[in-house]
Amino acid sequence: MKANVTRFLDQRLKLHINHDKSRIVPSKQLEFLGFTFRGTKIAWCDKALHQFKHRVKQHTGRSWGVSLTYRYRELRQYIVGWLNYFALSEYYRPIPELDEWLRRRMRCCYWKQWRWPRTKIKHLVSLGVSLKEAIKTGVSSKGPYVMSRTPITQRALSNEWLAAQGLVSIKEQWVRFHYPASTA
Repeated sequence: MKANVTRFLDQRLKLHINHDKSRIVPSKQLEFLGFTFRGTKIAWCDKALHQFKHRVKQHTGRSWGVSLTYRYRELRQYIVGWLNYFALSEYYRPIPELDEWLRRRMRCCYWKQWRWPRTKIKHLVSLGVSLKEAIKTGVSSKGPYVMSRTPITQRALSNEWLAAQGLVSIKEQWVRFHYPASTA
């Protein structure tokens, strides 16, 4: 089978074939330019998703000494570019989880940046948390990743607040491409 296809591409279409990269496989095993098939739907391959998460981890690293404005700009640029490339993907299942994960990582960045308990308390109170809850949360010895999941931190650094700061939503970008608003 491969010999026939190779001969056709080589002799008839005059295309050069790289025998190391070329193979004939079932569609479930096919990965091409970061895409694969999941049943009858086109999806990004696992390797592409792993690279995306790795890159987002770099942009949301807690010890990356850049301003949050710069961090948001770099994140937006990368996420929008990645989603525009993989917009053909019809695979929605991991999108909400990725969105939650991204917001949690950004909450970690804020928690790490605030550093001292008095600073954490001051910021939590300014974001609408009662003083008692702010003190209880701010003096906790738990790490940023654990604290980013607490209800008080999630209420203070809400999804809407993060969006207002400039955090792009993966889910909104995916929906915008697949279900564009009608112009009528």
